[in-house]
Amino acid sequence: MPELPEMETYRTLLESLIGGQKISDVEIGREKSINEPVEQFVAQVSNQTIKSIARRAKYLIFHLQDDSYLLLHLMLGGWMFYGKEEDKPNRTIQVKLSFGEQHLYFIGLRLGYLHLLTPEEVEKELGKLGPEVLDPDFTLDAFQQIMQKRKGTIKTTLINQEVLAGIGNGYSDEILWHAEIRPDKKINELDIQQLTRAYYSIQFILEKGIKQGGYMENPLYKGDGKTGGYQFYVYDREGQECSRCNTIIIEKEISSRKTFLCPNCQQ
Repeated sequence: MPELPEMETYRTLLESLIGGQKISDVEIGREKSINEPVEQFVAQVSNQTIKSIARRAKYLIFHLQDDSYLLLHLMLGGWMFYGKEEDKPNRTIQVKLSFGEQHLYFIGLRLGYLHLLTPEEVEKELGKLGPEVLDPDFTLDAFQQIMQKRKGTIKTTLINQEVLAGIGNGYSDEILWHAEIRPDKKINELDIQQLTRAYYSIQFILEKGIKQGGYMENPLYKGDGKTGGYQFYVYDREGQECSRCNTIIIEKEISSRKTFLCPNCQQ
């Protein structure tokens, strides 16, 4: 599932590609991917200019000229492609937004969605999310205060979107490997040094993920050299050597989620 770095990469690239552009046409391939009847959705979105594109947690928010919003959540397996008809991937398209001869294709939205919402509806939809972990206001002190109120394991806490916004299964493993903390460790077992390491590892790993374009396998457009440059330290590397201590990386299941760690240098 795309996480904060992937969605931030999409945001910056799409802002340069379609920001200020008019949506000339809309096609819906899967009605369940939207939240209104097809004809109504198409009528309301067509001929609107995209004023700006924002990100909140794992969501993208397309601000339209009439001050309505398209709220995108890709969920598991969702991705996008921007380009001409002849360049589009040979995949089923759930939604297509056209900008003249260029099109933004939404692919793999079996669980994901693109909803047309009012400002009030967007606020309600996003209102339960935790703080943005790369926001300047998210300080070490703020992180420690949040952690003091939590129970359970550090991994399940990091991926709880109502606690911290934007971290998912992949980057939580990366963060905890970088911080040298076992993902199954209970919050109340962590000392102040470990919590401090966890905070700075959140900043380091997510900023690195953004800088390297996240881990999406599919490019956003033909010739896209930015998307997908992030290389995992530990996630999905079971059986390979830890780059820090050369111990073999193992896989565990924590709260029904695949979890990857180094059994030697994560304590």
